[in-house]
Amino acid sequence: MVTFIPLDLIDLALAATLILVNGVLSLVLRLRLERQLLIAVARMVVQLALVSLILTTLFENVSLLWTSLAAAAMVLFAGREIMARQERRLAGLWSYGLGTSCMLFAGVLVTVFALTTQVSPEPWYHPRFALPLLGMILGNTMTGVSLGLHTLTTGLARDFAAVEARLALGATRHEALLPVTRTAMRSGLIPVVNSMAAAGIVHLPGMMTGQILAGISPYDAVQYQILVMFLIAGATAMGVVAAVLGGAFRLTDNRHRLRLDRLTG
Repeated sequence: MVTFIPLDLIDLALAATLILVNGVLSLVLRLRLERQLLIAVARMVVQLALVSLILTTLFENVSLLWTSLAAAAMVLFAGREIMARQERRLAGLWSYGLGTSCMLFAGVLVTVFALTTQVSPEPWYHPRFALPLLGMILGNTMTGVSLGLHTLTTGLARDFAAVEARLALGATRHEALLPVTRTAMRSGLIPVVNSMAAAGIVHLPGMMTGQILAGISPYDAVQYQILVMFLIAGATAMGVVAAVLGGAFRLTDNRHRLRLDRLTG
C-alpha cells in the first residue's frame, strides 16, 4: 500500500529550479518581475517555516485561548491584505475595519459551524482541525471581499454621474446604487463559483490533492473537499454581501447623497 512520502531539502531545492526558470524568463523577456518573484519566494518560505513551528507548538498544547489568538492573528492579517489590494480605499478606520469585520463574521461563523457539526473533533477547537479550516475559508473569503470592495469603489467613482442622476430623480440610496452593488457582489462571488464548477474536471483542489498524497483514500478526500467547498462558498457569500452593503452604506448618508469624499486615492 502506498503511504506518505516525506520530502527533504534536496527535493525542495530541485523544485526551486523552476522558480529560477521563471526569473530567467523575466530577465530575457524584460518583464521586470524578478525582484517581486524573489521577494515573494522569500516571504513564502519564511512565513511557512514560521507557521510550521507555530502549528507544531499549538498541536502539542491544545488550548482554546491559543487557538483563538492564532485565529485572530489570521483574521487581522487577512484584513490588512484586503486593504492593501484596494485602488480606492475608504477613508479612516473604515479602510481596514470593514474588510476585517466582514472576514471575522463570515470566516469564524462558518468555521465554528463546521467544527461543531460536521467535523466534530474532540475538543471542537482543536487547532489541527480549526486553523487549517479557518485558513482555507479566510483565504477564499479574502479574495471575494477584496474584489467586491474594489469593484464597488471603482464603480461608484466611475459611474457617479449616473448614480447622482438617479438620486436627483427621487431614488433612494439603495435604489440608486443597486446596479453597482449587484456588479460588485457578482465580482466577489465569481471566483468561488468558477472554482466549484472546475473542481474535479479541470483541476484537483489543493486540499484533496494533499490528502491523497498523504495516503487518504480518494473517496474520503473527495468528501472532505466537497465539505470545504460548501463552507468556502457560504463564507464568501456572507463576507462579500456584508462588505459591499457596508461599503455602500458608508459611501452614502441618511440624506440619500453620494459621499465619494469618504474615499481616498
